[in-house]
Amino acid sequence: MRIRAGYTLTYECPQPTPMLLALEIHPSRQVDLLTEQVIDFDRPVEARGYVDGFGNACTRIEAPSGLTTISTTFDIYDSGERDAVAEQAVQHKIKDLPDEVLVFLLGSRYCDTDRLGDFAWAKFGNTAPGWGRVQAICDFVHNHIVFDYQKADPLRTAHGSFTDQAGVCRDFTHLAIALCRCMNIPARYCTGYLGDIGVPPAPYPMDFSAWFQAYLAGTWFTFDPRHNRPRIGRILMATGRDATDVAISTSFGFSRLTRFEVVTEEAQAEPSPASVENSAFSP
Repeated sequence: MRIRAGYTLTYECPQPTPMLLALEIHPSRQVDLLTEQVIDFDRPVEARGYVDGFGNACTRIEAPSGLTTISTTFDIYDSGERDAVAEQAVQHKIKDLPDEVLVFLLGSRYCDTDRLGDFAWAKFGNTAPGWGRVQAICDFVHNHIVFDYQKADPLRTAHGSFTDQAGVCRDFTHLAIALCRCMNIPARYCTGYLGDIGVPPAPYPMDFSAWFQAYLAGTWFTFDPRHNRPRIGRILMATGRDATDVAISTSFGFSRLTRFEVVTEEAQAEPSPASVENSAFSP
């Protein structure tokens, strides 16, 4: 399957403003690119790439004063298969976890595990450890929170999502991650593209999406408490402890996002030169 994805973002800055951008696809997906993924700026911008502490491909810029538009469009190969389901995947004992995974057991800015631990053990303590426990958490979160763009709040934590029972995909994800961590299951936040492929089109503009990965049976498996079913065509951009680590932009000074457009859709394969030539001479 060929997927076309990209974005057009415009930022307004009253003065030159340093920014960190997490707008490239994850290095693990770069091998699947069918066209180049180049971040374009509509005016001269000093930019350089770097890899952050979570292995994400990021960009440092200094946005000039005024309006700056950042954009990209690319095609990427996707298997067309739905997210993997591994119902027999086991939960590791903490002593058996790799060192680099331990950070994803800890509370973080938006995943306030200290406020959810008692509830988590009361609600999920009798579930079978492993895949079934993570799925039980996703089922709960999916049914507990109502998706509502009008209720989006960038300051809402996992406990806030639990209390408010409304929000957007990041709220579903933060709550599920926090509950997993309370149950000693490493969980990390994911952001990326997820188009309406294999499902009815959603009745609102395309956006970047949030989901999470749980560490089971030595592998990071994808879970999506908002949709709560395996999906086709996820394009991972970044992973981290929570939304703080994978924000599409972090400004060190005032900036205002004035334009936000995201596209993710199945694309037709480009015709080969031979087929184009043959069609031109067909009767």
